[in-house]
Amino acid sequence: MTEKELVEFRAEVAAWFRDNAPDDPGFLLPETFMEVGTDEQFEFLRDWQHKVYEAGYLGMAWPKEYGGGGRPQILQDIATQEMAKARVPFMTNTIGLNWAGPLILKMGREEDKKRYIKNILSAEDIWCQGFSEPDAGSDLGNSQCRAVRDGDEYVLNGSKIWTSLGTYARHMILLARTSTEGSNKYAGLSYFLAPMNVPGIDPKPIQKLTGEYGFCQTYFDNARIPADCLMGQEGEGWNIAMVTLTFERGATGGQAGGISSMELTVNDVVELARRVKRNGKPAIEDPDVRRQLVNFLIESKSNRLMGVRSTIPALASEWPTAVMMSGKLRASELNRRLSRFALSMLGANAARFVSDEATDGGKWQRGYFNAFSATIGGGTSQIQKNIIGERVLGLPKD
Repeated sequence: MTEKELVEFRAEVAAWFRDNAPDDPGFLLPETFMEVGTDEQFEFLRDWQHKVYEAGYLGMAWPKEYGGGGRPQILQDIATQEMAKARVPFMTNTIGLNWAGPLILKMGREEDKKRYIKNILSAEDIWCQGFSEPDAGSDLGNSQCRAVRDGDEYVLNGSKIWTSLGTYARHMILLARTSTEGSNKYAGLSYFLAPMNVPGIDPKPIQKLTGEYGFCQTYFDNARIPADCLMGQEGEGWNIAMVTLTFERGATGGQAGGISSMELTVNDVVELARRVKRNGKPAIEDPDVRRQLVNFLIESKSNRLMGVRSTIPALASEWPTAVMMSGKLRASELNRRLSRFALSMLGANAARFVSDEATDGGKWQRGYFNAFSATIGGGTSQIQKNIIGERVLGLPKD
């Protein structure tokens, strides 16, 4: 496409989001898909995603025959950028759009693509993830949730933890153990595109420090799912899970687009610094506050430019995978530190979270608590550092 066509398309998208941004619903909206905990939040966000999809600004680069737009990836990138600029609500089917959908398009059977992809985009079918377990820690290889073949079905027993959107999902990308034999603990794991609405699958919401829900612990008690839910072959689950994680961590492209959270920005914190007081004056007049804000601005801008850098061979030749593999770590840790800094400017008022006197209704405290979820989900920050050290820098495991 020509530069003129891209400019015109950006103007078109910006105008659409400006004209169609939803009004304040009158209730608190979650910051990410990991905080969707009420029916009214869920219905509002699902309707919004459906509207964006029907307008043609979601899944633009996915194949047309499965419900996507079949258009160049650069158009979806522009649409996603304009969504972020417009500060509109996020796409609630994050796991479907960013992890399950790309995986199915890459590795799924033809019937899987026809069955699942369009409903992922339209938000008719919400997806959740069944990887982590209460006793497995950060090592997915320790997964013990069992899937035993019984004729044309698999029988599931065990539990999964941190199942975001578990109470609303129709499908789960599930890693389960089909065998305890083999040379290593990874050999007996298999991967399923599992339905959630079958007897014996029970997602239980977990209340967080903020008082919100969104996470679940999902229990499997002799739950039967069709055998054709198996992706690939038995024992291939570990390799398929690793492909999934490359999508989840942004190391591999192919996602449907759309924003996945209402992210705190440095500009939000700058605006807060203009309003709150330090020593009787606006905090932004304090030299130390200004210094830290400038550092955050530089870091934020650098993170945005890193994506461009990865496309320029001369700037990414030494460590070609470092930029993409470090994206999740850099973004989540910046958001956590930025939220903490915002709280520090509130002084003693930072302790007021649920009272009427809390600054901006407790928005900053809520954001700080919620910021930790992204440093845990998709692999903790500590695990991410290990991965970068070992797979990018070539450092020894010990």
